[in-house]
Amino acid sequence: MTVKKSPSPENAVSSPNARFSGSIPEHYDEHLGPFFFDYYAAEMGRRVSALAGGRVLETASGTAISTEGLRATLPESVGIVATDLNQAMVDYAEGKRGHLVNVEYRQADALALPFADGEFGAVICQFGIMFFPDKAAGMREAARVLKPDGQFLFSVWDSFEVNTIAGLVHDTVGSFFESDPPQFMRAPFATYEIDPVKEMLAKAGFTHIAAEVVPTTVECPSAHHLAIGMVKGNPTIHELDERGTADPETVIEAVAGAFREAFGDAPLRAPLQAIFFDARRA
Repeated sequence: MTVKKSPSPENAVSSPNARFSGSIPEHYDEHLGPFFFDYYAAEMGRRVSALAGGRVLETASGTAISTEGLRATLPESVGIVATDLNQAMVDYAEGKRGHLVNVEYRQADALALPFADGEFGAVICQFGIMFFPDKAAGMREAARVLKPDGQFLFSVWDSFEVNTIAGLVHDTVGSFFESDPPQFMRAPFATYEIDPVKEMLAKAGFTHIAAEVVPTTVECPSAHHLAIGMVKGNPTIHELDERGTADPETVIEAVAGAFREAFGDAPLRAPLQAIFFDARRA
């Protein structure tokens, strides 16, 4: 039996893109969750196998929005272990969703999981793999902790071209800087090429690999509501604070204005597109 107890420095998810700390969890959950994650969390829950070997591991679970979707779909007898690299996200998740039945919350690095070989019937990751600095290592870890024929189910965002609202945020925030603009927004939308992901999965020991593009249209209460999340609900706020040359509230107003022009207001409605990957451990 192999159990990884602590991540090695070279493999840890230590990129600045992974720093969901400070006040980010609250803004992430309140302002981004209903728009970006609720629909796809329900979709994730529908796709996970109900016969998940008794336990499901969720990596990069954030504030447990997707965990709630899993719990609503899976039998209560199926235990869920929701993990995230950031202790702040784990704490917020447990504080808000600690009532979910048969769910355990733990801090863990998806590249060096503190679990035994073959411990889970399914590994789930909603919009997290894009942040892994070594995606192949994350896939190998998922394979390691899965039972034979266990399910690895995860989603990534499609490109800026189809998720135009994200590209608009990137451009609007960048307009405040003559050089070295914040780059966080690129990370979540950079893993959209399907064939390379399938190749990594195969090399990690997965079979029956499938990918499906899943579009939708989502709305939120207002352009300003979503703009707060796009600036303060992710590491963009850290980038702004560290540069110290653009007032976050001014940036929020600019993003809200761009949203109103492109997508309307009260409510704002915009298209989103994700890609779901489903594979089985050989």
